[in-house]
Amino acid sequence: MQKYNVLTLAKNALTGHRNWPRAWRSPPLKPEYDVLIIGAGGHGLAAAYYLAKEYGQTNIAVLERGWLGGGNIARNTVTIRSNYMRDESIPFYVKSVAMYEGLTRELNFNMMHSKRTMVDVVQTYPKMRELRRRQLTMDIYGSTYEQISTEELRRRIPALTGGGPEARLPVIGGMVHTDAGVNRHDAVAWGYARAADALGVEIHQQTPVLSLIRGADGAIAGVETSKGTVRAKKVAVAVSGHTTTLTETAGLKLPLRTMNLTAFVSEPVKPLVDVIVNCPDSGFYFSQSDKGEMVIGGAPDMGQSFRRDIKQHVFEDTVTAMLSLFPSFKRLKLMRQWGGHLDIAHDASPILSATEVPGLSITAGWWGGYKAIPAGGLCLAHLVTTGEPHPLMAPFTLDRFRNLDFVMESGTTTAR
Repeated sequence: MQKYNVLTLAKNALTGHRNWPRAWRSPPLKPEYDVLIIGAGGHGLAAAYYLAKEYGQTNIAVLERGWLGGGNIARNTVTIRSNYMRDESIPFYVKSVAMYEGLTRELNFNMMHSKRTMVDVVQTYPKMRELRRRQLTMDIYGSTYEQISTEELRRRIPALTGGGPEARLPVIGGMVHTDAGVNRHDAVAWGYARAADALGVEIHQQTPVLSLIRGADGAIAGVETSKGTVRAKKVAVAVSGHTTTLTETAGLKLPLRTMNLTAFVSEPVKPLVDVIVNCPDSGFYFSQSDKGEMVIGGAPDMGQSFRRDIKQHVFEDTVTAMLSLFPSFKRLKLMRQWGGHLDIAHDASPILSATEVPGLSITAGWWGGYKAIPAGGLCLAHLVTTGEPHPLMAPFTLDRFRNLDFVMESGTTTAR
């Protein structure tokens, strides 16, 4: 793998940057592999990388129906955080945030990681009580979260001029999560793809998987693709909102439903906000990108949907809430908007699990799974190799639905 550094940059500059090697190969599709991973998004590529790096498996194919990194990893607001509520969740996200901070060096690819802090703007006392409870739980696991006054909140976010004492929902204080950050979503996908390819993993773009194939014994036997049948005794599904579309072809029903989550970006403006701002009572969040764009997200659609566009009423509700606290933003012009379809489990926690089909594993239900990519990929690689859940993911298998051991994170996840 070509090392990216000052010397190679200078060397290639002399030839007009025409001699860089390809970041990853485009090999012909073989009829059989040891492991198939469906989905070349963040979780699929990370799992492939850790399967090769940590477990020495190299006869792996990652199958992607579109282009690499063109799904939900390109349709999110790139927030990385570990401010969760449940004892089962926090250690996993603490691990993932820590892995993100070292990812640039590990993959030799600039993630443009910015540990810029998340600030929660609190407008109701029930929400403040909930976040204080979260703070005390997070403290047990070493995740940073602390309460600040209204004065300190406004000092940290000068653009926050709304929410005064006469407002319908006045600002009453805030919480600060200093471990939170953002980075470049394309870099995460490309970095993992390049590193996995260097370890022997094959990445096949424009190769839609049409169905899963089971053998005579009921175990997974491979997949049917647009380019023919591909055999494997181990298959991992990492396709976000399309999980049930695939698993149902193998007769597998999962406790998931697909919903649309929207976001939009403003035109670039001069630096206004240097933290991630989350307003859980009003239902929106945003950060300012390195280009100066305001990257804004709101609530999900109320019903199930496989759409990738945005509903006007969702957009209007989000903008109305944002302008109530940041009235100066009314002069911003919208540059683009998008929606991503993602699956959500009954308890709003992820599922990383073997299934009742031997050899078939799934990673799904990531309600905002971008922050979970490094640790999620590592845990999936562990599951595929050993057949047992990684300790960090042991509470998040399908067994919890059979035994009613839910990990209720709905108040933490659906607000972002």
